[in-house]
Amino acid sequence: MTLSRFEVFHTVVESGSLTKAGEMLKLTQSGISHAINSLENELGFTLLTRGKSGISLTSNGERMLAYIHDILVLNDRMKQEAAAINGLELGVVRIGTFTSVATQWLPQIIKQFQDHHPGITLKLFEGDYSTLEQWVSNGVIDCGFLTLPTPKSLEFFPLKKDKMMCILSEQHPLHKLDKISFKQIEAESLIMPKEGWGNEINQIFKDNNIKPTIKFEVSDDQTIISMVQANLGIAIRPEMTLSSIPDNVRILNLEKESYRFIGVATKPNMSPATKKFIDCVHSWLKEQKLLDV
Repeated sequence: MTLSRFEVFHTVVESGSLTKAGEMLKLTQSGISHAINSLENELGFTLLTRGKSGISLTSNGERMLAYIHDILVLNDRMKQEAAAINGLELGVVRIGTFTSVATQWLPQIIKQFQDHHPGITLKLFEGDYSTLEQWVSNGVIDCGFLTLPTPKSLEFFPLKKDKMMCILSEQHPLHKLDKISFKQIEAESLIMPKEGWGNEINQIFKDNNIKPTIKFEVSDDQTIISMVQANLGIAIRPEMTLSSIPDNVRILNLEKESYRFIGVATKPNMSPATKKFIDCVHSWLKEQKLLDV
């Protein structure tokens, strides 16, 4: 068995298409098919099924995918270590992120990283907290921006305390307040993030015995703000998500200060390239005076 066949199989699964995999690997479709067939013949069973709707993994293919993924990750790390020994910088870092970090931090961080480490490729994956946590744990990504708490099996590098605020329309009767009480929040219709996006909000409710009246659940920050702007309810949001809030939406402090704690999580024994990326994140936030934990 060769690593090239493993890479072809993994790319086909990742892209969901033989054609797309061929484009990514700069191989013909017949070359992709030949590599998959050779791997299946060598293993003695079918890995993929091919139909009108595309390709899908067989049950045996699912079992093999985890091992092939680990082999490719270890091979990449070995190359990075060898490059580091030879004074070179190579590798790929797969980064998981959520919207506010992707919007406000990552463009500048990526620019700075690429200026200093042109030989290292960065790939971005977006998801909610629970998905990112699972991806880090399963090795789908090398590191991910997450909020506390995280599993003990992951290393967490804290970066920022992000204050939680309440937002409401200027049409709302409470819009002239500077601070909103938890009893007032409990009496209002809430616009909440979908499950997996609002861990810190649920923790506030739990810590302060709040039984919320949830009217809508959406995943997009801007949609939540637009719904608040239309006076469809109030919302609790991290301060980082409110950088471009409309003039007719008011921001109120909570009765008791609460925060989400943002950081980067990895599995132990991160690759050299991943460490360089995390160092760059830390350095950029420090330069911008945003590092506050």
